[in-house]
Amino acid sequence: MMGFGEYGLMGGIGWIWMVLVLVAVVALVVWGTGALFGTRDRASEPTPLDVLKRRYAAGELTQTEFEQAKRALA
Repeated sequence: MMGFGEYGLMGGIGWIWMVLVLVAVVALVVWGTGALFGTRDRASEPTPLDVLKRRYAAGELTQTEFEQAKRALA
C-alpha cells in the first residue's frame, strides 16, 4: 500500500504526528480548564481600604467611623 512501509504510516514519522496531536489536545484541555475554572485577577478586586473610602464618600460612614476603621485596617 502507498504510504505504508516497513515502519508503518508515513515511513516512520507517523509517531511524531501522533505526539504533536496528543500535545495539542492536552494543551487545549489545560487551557479550557483554566479558562473555565481559573482564578480571577486580584488586581481588579477592590482593597478593603477602597471599599471603606467608597462607603465614606457615599455617606454611609461618619468621619469618626471612617478614621476608626482606617486605623483598624492599618
